[in-house]
Amino acid sequence: MNPSQISCSALPVMRRHLAALVGAAALGIFASGAQAQDAAKILKAMSDYIASEKNVSISFDSDVEAVTPELQKIQFASSGQVLLSRPDTVRITRTGGYADVELVSDGKTATLLGKNINAYAQADNPGTIEHLVDTIRSKFDVEMPGADLLLSNAYDTLTAEVVDGKHIGQGVVDGKECEHLAFRSPEVDMQIWVEIGPRPIPRKYVITSKHVTGAPQYTLRIKE
Repeated sequence: MNPSQISCSALPVMRRHLAALVGAAALGIFASGAQAQDAAKILKAMSDYIASEKNVSISFDSDVEAVTPELQKIQFASSGQVLLSRPDTVRITRTGGYADVELVSDGKTATLLGKNINAYAQADNPGTIEHLVDTIRSKFDVEMPGADLLLSNAYDTLTAEVVDGKHIGQGVVDGKECEHLAFRSPEVDMQIWVEIGPRPIPRKYVITSKHVTGAPQYTLRIKE
Protein backbone atom coordinates (compact mmCIF):
# COMPACT_ATOMS: atom_id res chain seq x y z
CA MET A 1 0.00 0.00 0.00
CA ASN A 2 1.24 3.46 -0.85
CA PRO A 3 1.59 5.62 2.31
CA SER A 4 -0.36 8.37 0.53
CA GLN A 5 -3.37 6.04 0.41
CA ILE A 6 -3.63 5.81 4.20
CA SER A 7 -6.43 8.04 5.36
CA CYS A 8 -5.91 10.52 8.15
CA SER A 9 -8.68 8.85 10.15
CA ALA A 10 -6.75 5.57 10.11
CA LEU A 11 -3.59 7.03 11.61
CA PRO A 12 -4.84 7.25 15.23
CA VAL A 13 -5.94 3.61 15.06
CA MET A 14 -2.55 2.55 13.72
CA ARG A 15 -0.81 4.53 16.46
CA ARG A 16 -2.93 2.79 19.12
CA HIS A 17 -2.09 -0.62 17.68
CA LEU A 18 1.60 0.26 17.56
CA ALA A 19 1.53 1.52 21.15
CA ALA A 20 -0.19 -1.68 22.24
CA LEU A 21 2.46 -3.82 20.55
CA VAL A 22 5.32 -1.82 22.09
CA GLY A 23 3.65 -1.95 25.50
CA ALA A 24 3.14 -5.71 25.27
CA ALA A 25 6.78 -6.24 24.32
CA ALA A 26 7.97 -4.04 27.17
CA LEU A 27 5.72 -5.88 29.62
CA GLY A 28 7.11 -9.21 28.43
CA ILE A 29 10.70 -8.06 28.92
CA PHE A 30 9.83 -6.69 32.36
CA ALA A 31 8.14 -9.93 33.37
CA SER A 32 11.09 -11.97 32.13
CA GLY A 33 13.49 -9.59 33.83
CA ALA A 34 11.82 -10.35 37.15
CA GLN A 35 12.77 -14.01 36.74
CA ALA A 36 16.38 -13.71 37.89
CA GLN A 37 15.95 -16.88 39.94
CA ASP A 38 14.83 -18.78 36.83
CA ALA A 39 17.90 -17.55 34.93
CA ALA A 40 20.20 -18.70 37.74
CA LYS A 41 18.42 -22.05 37.97
CA ILE A 42 18.75 -22.73 34.24
CA LEU A 43 22.41 -21.67 34.22
CA LYS A 44 23.13 -23.90 37.23
CA ALA A 45 21.46 -26.89 35.53
CA MET A 46 23.59 -26.26 32.43
CA SER A 47 26.78 -26.04 34.51
CA ASP A 48 25.98 -29.21 36.47
CA TYR A 49 25.22 -31.14 33.28
CA ILE A 50 28.48 -30.10 31.60
CA ALA A 51 30.47 -30.88 34.77
CA SER A 52 28.90 -34.36 34.97
CA GLU A 53 30.19 -35.29 31.51
CA LYS A 54 33.64 -36.84 31.89
CA ASN A 55 34.27 -36.95 28.14
CA VAL A 56 33.13 -34.04 25.98
CA SER A 57 33.42 -33.67 22.21
CA ILE A 58 32.08 -30.55 20.50
CA SER A 59 32.40 -28.61 17.27
CA PHE A 60 31.89 -24.86 17.22
CA ASP A 61 31.85 -21.67 15.20
CA SER A 62 33.03 -18.39 16.67
CA ASP A 63 33.02 -14.73 15.65
CA VAL A 64 35.27 -12.05 17.15
CA GLU A 65 34.52 -8.40 16.44
CA ALA A 66 37.13 -5.67 16.20
CA VAL A 67 36.44 -1.95 15.93
CA THR A 68 38.68 0.15 13.69
CA PRO A 69 39.74 3.73 14.52
CA GLU A 70 37.07 4.78 12.02
CA LEU A 71 34.49 2.92 14.19
CA GLN A 72 33.90 0.24 11.58
CA LYS A 73 33.10 -3.19 12.99
CA ILE A 74 34.99 -6.11 11.44
CA GLN A 75 34.17 -9.74 12.27
CA PHE A 76 36.74 -12.54 12.21
CA ALA A 77 35.10 -15.95 11.84
CA SER A 78 36.59 -19.33 12.72
CA SER A 79 35.57 -22.90 13.47
CA GLY A 80 37.01 -25.54 15.74
CA GLN A 81 36.70 -28.67 17.83
CA VAL A 82 37.16 -29.59 21.47
CA LEU A 83 38.02 -33.04 22.81
CA LEU A 84 38.00 -33.04 26.60
CA SER A 85 38.54 -35.82 29.11
CA ARG A 86 38.25 -34.78 32.74
CA PRO A 87 40.09 -34.01 34.87
CA ASP A 88 43.18 -32.96 32.90
CA THR A 89 43.27 -33.88 29.20
CA VAL A 90 42.11 -31.62 26.38
CA ARG A 91 42.72 -30.88 22.71
CA ILE A 92 41.32 -27.72 21.11
CA THR A 93 41.67 -26.68 17.49
CA ARG A 94 40.55 -23.43 15.87
CA THR A 95 40.89 -22.55 12.20
CA GLY A 96 40.02 -19.27 10.50
CA GLY A 97 41.31 -16.88 7.88
CA TYR A 98 43.89 -15.46 10.29
CA ALA A 99 44.47 -18.34 12.69
CA ASP A 100 45.25 -22.04 12.67
CA VAL A 101 45.81 -22.90 16.32
CA GLU A 102 45.98 -26.11 18.31
CA LEU A 103 46.11 -26.42 22.10
CA VAL A 104 46.97 -29.77 23.70
CA SER A 105 47.39 -30.69 27.34
CA ASP A 106 48.02 -34.16 28.76
CA GLY A 107 47.81 -33.16 32.40
CA LYS A 108 51.54 -32.48 32.60
CA THR A 109 52.45 -30.11 29.77
CA ALA A 110 50.38 -27.63 27.78
CA THR A 111 51.41 -26.90 24.20
CA LEU A 112 50.03 -24.08 22.09
CA LEU A 113 50.85 -24.48 18.40
CA GLY A 114 50.37 -21.72 15.83
CA LYS A 115 50.38 -23.71 12.60
CA ASN A 116 49.94 -20.69 10.35
CA ILE A 117 52.99 -18.94 11.84
CA ASN A 118 55.06 -22.08 12.45
CA ALA A 119 55.55 -21.35 16.14
CA TYR A 120 54.70 -22.92 19.46
CA ALA A 121 54.84 -22.30 23.19
CA GLN A 122 54.86 -24.70 26.10
CA ALA A 123 54.21 -24.49 29.82
CA ASP A 124 54.06 -26.95 32.67
CA ASN A 125 50.48 -27.82 33.52
CA PRO A 126 50.44 -30.36 36.34
CA GLY A 127 46.75 -29.94 37.09
CA THR A 128 43.17 -29.89 35.97
CA ILE A 129 41.56 -28.31 32.94
CA GLU A 130 40.58 -25.38 35.17
CA HIS A 131 44.26 -24.91 36.00
CA LEU A 132 45.08 -25.12 32.29
CA VAL A 133 42.68 -22.29 31.41
CA ASP A 134 44.29 -20.12 34.10
CA THR A 135 47.75 -20.98 32.72
CA ILE A 136 46.79 -20.15 29.14
CA ARG A 137 45.33 -16.81 30.18
CA SER A 138 48.24 -15.79 32.40
CA LYS A 139 51.27 -17.18 30.52
CA PHE A 140 50.11 -17.20 26.89
CA ASP A 141 47.91 -14.10 27.16
CA VAL A 142 45.02 -15.88 25.41
CA GLU A 143 41.55 -15.08 26.76
CA MET A 144 39.59 -18.19 25.61
CA PRO A 145 36.22 -16.78 26.72
CA GLY A 146 34.29 -19.81 25.47
CA ALA A 147 36.30 -22.11 27.75
CA ASP A 148 34.32 -20.89 30.76
CA LEU A 149 31.33 -22.92 29.55
CA LEU A 150 33.28 -26.19 29.84
CA LEU A 151 34.73 -25.74 33.32
CA SER A 152 33.48 -27.95 36.13
CA ASN A 153 32.78 -24.74 38.08
CA ALA A 154 31.18 -22.93 35.11
CA TYR A 155 28.33 -21.51 37.19
CA ASP A 156 30.65 -19.87 39.72
CA THR A 157 32.96 -18.56 36.98
CA LEU A 158 30.17 -17.12 34.83
CA THR A 159 28.36 -15.46 37.74
CA ALA A 160 31.40 -14.22 39.67
CA GLU A 161 30.76 -10.54 38.86
CA VAL A 162 27.12 -10.68 37.71
CA VAL A 163 24.93 -7.90 39.06
CA ASP A 164 21.74 -8.72 37.15
CA GLY A 165 20.25 -11.76 35.43
CA LYS A 166 17.17 -12.26 33.29
CA HIS A 167 15.32 -15.15 31.70
CA ILE A 168 14.41 -13.40 28.47
CA GLY A 169 12.32 -16.23 27.07
CA GLN A 170 12.86 -18.92 24.46
CA GLY A 171 14.52 -19.02 21.06
CA VAL A 172 15.83 -21.45 18.45
CA VAL A 173 19.52 -21.95 17.68
CA ASP A 174 20.46 -24.29 14.83
CA GLY A 175 17.05 -25.94 15.07
CA LYS A 176 17.29 -26.51 18.85
CA GLU A 177 14.74 -24.88 21.16
CA CYS A 178 16.60 -22.98 23.87
CA GLU A 179 16.08 -20.91 26.98
CA HIS A 180 17.47 -17.41 26.41
CA LEU A 181 19.34 -15.95 29.40
CA ALA A 182 20.96 -12.53 29.82
CA PHE A 183 23.41 -11.44 32.51
CA ARG A 184 25.15 -8.16 33.26
CA SER A 185 28.43 -7.44 35.01
CA PRO A 186 30.32 -4.16 35.40
CA GLU A 187 32.48 -4.79 32.32
CA VAL A 188 30.48 -7.06 30.00
CA ASP A 189 27.00 -8.24 29.11
CA MET A 190 26.46 -11.95 28.48
CA GLN A 191 23.75 -13.88 26.68
CA ILE A 192 23.44 -17.67 26.75
CA TRP A 193 21.01 -19.89 24.89
CA VAL A 194 20.60 -23.25 26.72
CA GLU A 195 18.99 -26.22 24.99
CA ILE A 196 15.61 -27.21 26.45
CA GLY A 197 15.19 -30.81 27.55
CA PRO A 198 17.30 -33.50 29.21
CA ARG A 199 20.55 -32.13 27.72
CA PRO A 200 20.93 -28.47 28.81
CA ILE A 201 23.78 -27.74 26.40
CA PRO A 202 24.88 -24.14 25.86
CA ARG A 203 24.13 -23.63 22.17
CA LYS A 204 25.04 -19.96 21.80
CA TYR A 205 27.12 -17.60 23.91
CA VAL A 206 27.53 -13.86 23.29
CA ILE A 207 29.79 -11.50 25.24
CA THR A 208 29.50 -7.74 24.69
CA SER A 209 32.37 -5.55 25.88
CA LYS A 210 30.20 -2.57 26.68
CA HIS A 211 32.94 -0.21 27.86
CA VAL A 212 35.05 -0.67 24.73
CA THR A 213 34.40 1.78 21.89
CA GLY A 214 31.82 0.29 19.56
CA ALA A 215 30.85 -2.46 22.06
CA PRO A 216 32.46 -5.36 20.13
CA GLN A 217 31.06 -8.84 20.62
CA TYR A 218 32.39 -12.37 20.90
CA THR A 219 29.96 -15.03 19.68
CA LEU A 220 30.27 -18.79 20.13
CA ARG A 221 27.89 -21.35 18.60
CA ILE A 222 28.15 -24.96 19.69
CA LYS A 223 26.97 -27.14 16.80
CA GLU A 224 27.43 -30.70 18.03
